[in-house]
Amino acid sequence: MQPRNMSMSGVVDLAAVKAAQEAKTKAEQTRAEAARQGGAGAVSPADLVIDVDEAGFERDVLQRSAEVPVVIDFWAEWCQPCKQLSPVLERLAVEYDGRFLLAKIDVDANQMLMQQFGIQGIPAVFAVVAGQALPLFQGAVPEEQIRETLDQLVQVAEQRFGLTGLVVDPDAEQGAQAEPAVPAGPYDALLEAAVQALDAGDFGGAVQAYRNVLSDDPGNSEAKLGLAQAELLQRVQGMDPQAVRKDAAEKPADAEAQIAAADLDLVGGHVEDAFGRLIETVQRTAGDDRDAVRRRLLELFEVVGIDDPRVVGARRALARALF
Repeated sequence: MQPRNMSMSGVVDLAAVKAAQEAKTKAEQTRAEAARQGGAGAVSPADLVIDVDEAGFERDVLQRSAEVPVVIDFWAEWCQPCKQLSPVLERLAVEYDGRFLLAKIDVDANQMLMQQFGIQGIPAVFAVVAGQALPLFQGAVPEEQIRETLDQLVQVAEQRFGLTGLVVDPDAEQGAQAEPAVPAGPYDALLEAAVQALDAGDFGGAVQAYRNVLSDDPGNSEAKLGLAQAELLQRVQGMDPQAVRKDAAEKPADAEAQIAAADLDLVGGHVEDAFGRLIETVQRTAGDDRDAVRRRLLELFEVVGIDDPRVVGARRALARALF
């Protein structure tokens, strides 16, 4: 069996438009019906990570990709970086609550699939959306980068292909394999210390205080927002605004110049200008420069707040620029 109807050039494929519309309707109906049935038809968290071979590829990956983005983890038992990456992907599959399905493929046992995807080294991670293949990254990359990539994938799948994912029943699997929740500690004192450091202009102290909270409680939203703001203020401290803006005006394709100007834009309250500047720079740059601009834009999203309408609009624009 070969992965048919797949374009390695990315998910922007005119042949997938009709399938996307059908997928959108099917996905919305499935999730709505599951909600009406009180979770009937929902999958368990354990179902979000599956082992796939050549015989089941069409059923488990190509067909499933019409209702949910399928992330493929190509791995092997002898591959040490795979042993670092795979557990992270499995944990994130559960954390993303059905927004993508993780398919694990052992390259030693599935050489044909490895050749079809043109894989030169592992670990290698791809996505299949509405039957279309998209290379995501290779190697044991940092979790932050993985999350950013998955966020973009989920957003594109929803906005461009209408894939709203799977309905997950959190009560479907309980017992020894469920990880116990880590109780959040009393962080009022640390958070207050961070605020006081900000007020005193000690941005480095504020950054450290927020990081101390996040080291114990990575999901603490107040600390995440505070850290993003403190890091921004720390970066612009000591900048010469006139020199930064002159440099940015003279070098429209220079990533570092545009990133610095965007920081100043945001601190000055020019949120849409900051976002627009970086999105335009994403379109002008490539490689490491483009990735640096994208990461800074995501950091600025955290400063403003992910639910802010300006962030929502900028995320759509970033997705169009990237894909």
